[in-house]
Amino acid sequence: MERESLLNPGSTIGIIGGGQLGRMLAIAARQMDYRTVVLDPDPGCPSGQVTDGQIAEPYSSRDASRELARSTDVVTYEFENVDADSVSAAAELAPVHPSASVLRTTQHRLHEKNALLKAGVSVAPFRHVQSLEDLQQAGVDLGFPMVLKTATEGYDGKGQEIITRAEDIERSYESLAARKTELIVEQFVPFKMEISTICARTADGQTATFPPSENVHRNHILDVSIVPARIPDSVTENARLLAADIATQLDVVGLISVEMFVTKENELLVNELAPRPHNSGHYTMDGCDTSQFEQLVRVLAGMPIAEPKLHSPTVMVNLLGEVWVDTDGDPDWARALEMPGVSLHLYGKAEPRVGRKMGHINVVADTVEDALYIATEARDRAWRRSR
Repeated sequence: MERESLLNPGSTIGIIGGGQLGRMLAIAARQMDYRTVVLDPDPGCPSGQVTDGQIAEPYSSRDASRELARSTDVVTYEFENVDADSVSAAAELAPVHPSASVLRTTQHRLHEKNALLKAGVSVAPFRHVQSLEDLQQAGVDLGFPMVLKTATEGYDGKGQEIITRAEDIERSYESLAARKTELIVEQFVPFKMEISTICARTADGQTATFPPSENVHRNHILDVSIVPARIPDSVTENARLLAADIATQLDVVGLISVEMFVTKENELLVNELAPRPHNSGHYTMDGCDTSQFEQLVRVLAGMPIAEPKLHSPTVMVNLLGEVWVDTDGDPDWARALEMPGVSLHLYGKAEPRVGRKMGHINVVADTVEDALYIATEARDRAWRRSR
């Protein structure tokens, strides 16, 4: 495989999606003197506040995607619920990484699971659900509990139902079938921990993986990421090798995040893939010598990448809209920043809502235990003004 043309600083990167991931990618690009243009229908989106230009059109507009491609040297996307046909339209005029083919695979859970199985990767047992009868049979085949999901457009727990007994099957099916999308049901995995590993892969097949993060969720939304993950070294190494293998098998150029379950036996089952920067990789902004965003800029520009190194134990805590709602829109950041090792990253979102990701705090410290205490305490300090 040949290396793509090198894009020198001063070149322009197109980003489909104007959320916080695109914002942080644009900031990393600017640090290396690359220009950015974002495609997002919201003129006030987080990315548009820091990019060199914005095309304020729907993601589904092929004309807008082509306009983005014409005005840039390479294109990427910051979330996977974009229109794959529009991504393909952009690819007619400029390189797009990861490819529309990777996007089509990872934005559909059934396609994703089947691609992983084809690649020899272990996943939780699953069934395609096309009718109530299919789901009832899955209850017999998989047992309880099991997790019913929409095949597309599910994130942060949306489009999911945990079914714990046969009596709940019909209600759960009717709830998700109303969304008029394909359904998949998976056997519930009694995992010890969820981890995720982000792998960067270049056009000529070089891979580099970040240390796995240990992820703790609250209400199906990532709450805390802990690095290094509190798992045996052998599991860490297996997770990195698995992520690199998946990136290679799917021919990813760019980033891919691989979410995995660690079983009680320390085996790894892949849960989901995301071909983009990932919330669980925000720790890399302060804890590693190269962030996930700089790594993606390097790949897009055809620059060399290196295996990232964690220089200190690091913990990330998400800042959701309730921090603003509970403090009447005025969190106490000064008290949070009194804590040692705290870095505050806010996303420029104007409207805080419960469950909406508004920012995050990273903490580097001498030990994981110290970082975890400081990170949660810093968030609590910001949150306590009216508590």
